[in-house]
Amino acid sequence: MQQQLPFLKIFEAQSELGFIVSPELYILAVTDSLLKETFTLRENIVGKYVFDVFPDNPGAPDASSTTNLKSAFNYVLSEGKPHRLNAQRYDIFDPEEQGSFIERYWHTNTVPILNDAGEVVCILHETINVTDEIMARRQLQESQERERIAVAQAEQQRLRLERLFEQAPAALALLEGPDFVFKVLNKTYKQLFPEREMLGRPLIEALPELKDQPVYDIIQHVYNSAETYEGKEAMVPMVRHHGQPAVDMYWNFIYQALFDAQGKVSGILIFSLDVTEFVKARQQVEKSAASLQKLSRELEGRVEQRTMELKLAQREAERQSNRLNSLFMQAPAAICILNGPDLVYEFVNPTYASLFPGRQLLGKPILDALPEIKDNKVYQTFREVYETGTTHEEKELLIPFVRAEVSEMEDRYFRFIQQPRYNEQEQVDGVVVFALEVTEQVKARKSEEASVKQLRLVTNSLPVLIGYLDREERYRFANKAYEKWFPHKSEDLIGKKLKDVIGEIPYQNIKEYVKEGLAGKAVVFEARMPYRQDFVKHIHCCYVPDIQHGVVHGFYTLITDITDDVQVRQALKDSEQKSKAIAAMLAVTNQELKLANDALGKYNYELEIRVEQRTSELQNSNKLLQKQITENKKAEQSLSESHTKLQALTRHLQVMREDERKYIARELHDELGQAFTALKIDLTLIMKKLAAGKMEKELFYAELQSMMKTINTSITAVREIVATLRPTVLDNFGLLSEIESQAQEFQKRTAISLQLNTSLKYIPLGQEAAIEVYRIIQESLTNIARHSWADEATITIDKSRNHFRFIVTDNGKGIEAGNLTQLRTFGLLGMQERADRIGASLTFDTMAKKGARIVLKVPITPLSNL
Repeated sequence: MQQQLPFLKIFEAQSELGFIVSPELYILAVTDSLLKETFTLRENIVGKYVFDVFPDNPGAPDASSTTNLKSAFNYVLSEGKPHRLNAQRYDIFDPEEQGSFIERYWHTNTVPILNDAGEVVCILHETINVTDEIMARRQLQESQERERIAVAQAEQQRLRLERLFEQAPAALALLEGPDFVFKVLNKTYKQLFPEREMLGRPLIEALPELKDQPVYDIIQHVYNSAETYEGKEAMVPMVRHHGQPAVDMYWNFIYQALFDAQGKVSGILIFSLDVTEFVKARQQVEKSAASLQKLSRELEGRVEQRTMELKLAQREAERQSNRLNSLFMQAPAAICILNGPDLVYEFVNPTYASLFPGRQLLGKPILDALPEIKDNKVYQTFREVYETGTTHEEKELLIPFVRAEVSEMEDRYFRFIQQPRYNEQEQVDGVVVFALEVTEQVKARKSEEASVKQLRLVTNSLPVLIGYLDREERYRFANKAYEKWFPHKSEDLIGKKLKDVIGEIPYQNIKEYVKEGLAGKAVVFEARMPYRQDFVKHIHCCYVPDIQHGVVHGFYTLITDITDDVQVRQALKDSEQKSKAIAAMLAVTNQELKLANDALGKYNYELEIRVEQRTSELQNSNKLLQKQITENKKAEQSLSESHTKLQALTRHLQVMREDERKYIARELHDELGQAFTALKIDLTLIMKKLAAGKMEKELFYAELQSMMKTINTSITAVREIVATLRPTVLDNFGLLSEIESQAQEFQKRTAISLQLNTSLKYIPLGQEAAIEVYRIIQESLTNIARHSWADEATITIDKSRNHFRFIVTDNGKGIEAGNLTQLRTFGLLGMQERADRIGASLTFDTMAKKGARIVLKVPITPLSNL
């Protein structure tokens, strides 16, 4: 007897949020996920009136939660059709504060369940929690509104300042940069010099008479010191009109520094009042009474002013010198100054001195301080810069130096600029050097290039087309398999657009899939691709998006040739059509035989009436015909059974092919991904130890042997995947032993503390189940090493009456929410498929900054109890 499926349990285990209600709106069943989402218990809500369980929030009467949901139920009951609600606010009880509600928004879909008579027997209500999306949208709108108000207020303030600036009775101007270019002038300032074009011109070019005036020195001082200066009745000779001589003008003015966003002086604000008439009137009154005294005061004032200007100039020169010296000493770059034809060290900042610890540099010629550079290109460029006065720059120059602690030559790379220094006679008297050591960057780049080369060697050995397309649909990577399909070297494809490589017609066949890949979606599809008139392929293609920090940079492509499979499928389809035609012909023949049998029966009856003696012969003939009919029926039944078997075989072949493709994709990710992760970790550790000088020769050789073993294992894995598609890791060892070995290897390879907790001595699973469990744990550890940033991890194995339980936890950053809900990555998707294959359950749990938890429950079979 066929076992009845537990449909209620199946419904309750659904991952979607939903419940079933009766036509009277009493809850009949509810999924576990909805119970978890609404903080309720099944025994407290099943059998209850739905709006008693989920009432309105009194604090949000405008939401109309129960009203809208009740309308949806009434529509489904009356019309017998589904009903949707989008972004419906429906708050739920807060489990931590009685009488309070938690704000929630939902997309709902209410579906009628009909009986054979078309009557609604119950209602399925499905929902999706979109609260985060609604909240994010609301916060964005509020932020945009605040930004709009702030911009409007800023614009209003700007307009007010512009009107104030333009209408001010004083002369106002903005000078920008060290050349003091007129950026803004108000009307009053322009009226002082009506015939001059000043806007956009430097101060000295627009007003050349200021060049030798003290006021120009004051402007420079304000710009360099950022100190505001206020002048009272300062006399400045100015030319008001073209062609006329300069006249003495008197000013009350304020010069104030303007600053940029970084707090540096970017210009000068000038506020000036022409007090010439006032001063002249006062002078005229005072002139008659104290002409001699006035001349004496003017002389003393000029002497005092010149003295002050001289002191200001001296202080400015001293300040600039100290500032330059401080800048050089605190600069993060290495700076030195070499003097004279012997290139003697005159100045060395701390960063430069740290490049050569233990060496005396100041006062020594460069060849005495650094004898290693005598035959190096860097010394030749020093001589050329000094002798020709030409600046020289190097991006990445190798200069070997002796390490003081080991007295051995060490390769070091430097980026530097050599500039000539000139004396008062404009002659080169030294060289200024700005340098950065880039040894670590160069070594890292070379290591990365080696890794890329190794990856290309591995991908080139695979029989599938592997590539990478950027957002402009240009190839950034293509393996050797492309050369068998396209008349180009794989290296020549780099930079070419996809449409230019495959052609217009094939591109149109996959254009929409490409858009989905660039939108961040994982895409799997099959397509017929007429690349050329004599070259048509049927392909199975996977697009895996490259998402970094939430931005899609491109996607990886994995293309498999399924032309032979499609041809086999077509042959099976043709065979099926032929079988149907034969069955139809046999049906016609059978009908004709039935008609003939009826006619013979009638004729036999007539012969019995007419000729009694021939009855026996006709009866024999009738039996023969009945036998023939029976045989025809058997033939028809046999043909029908063959047809059914053929259909089953076709479905089986399809499933096998799909399973094989999934297996290939999963195993490539599991085997090669883990191996490359191990190589990357080993290389990183070696580089750190080498950089720290703590790498012994024996340990270095042992690490190289370990890496070589990993590479050999990767090559063997590739061959096994291509040749047999069947792992054999557990043929000789039990599952528990392999997990212990894997844990030890993981700690050795990653330096992450991994603890294995179990009281079991042996795990009696079948070979297939053991392999899948082993792979799931292996993939979990790989994800921890790659993505978690954890320093501790734990594997816990225990056994209940019905299942084995395997728990993998870490204390890292956790799994991203998108990966938990959609399982879009090959790693998590592969783990879920493996669990489904052996009838196991796999759950993922994570909390931000508290790590991830993966729980695998494997049912105990009769084999497990042996």
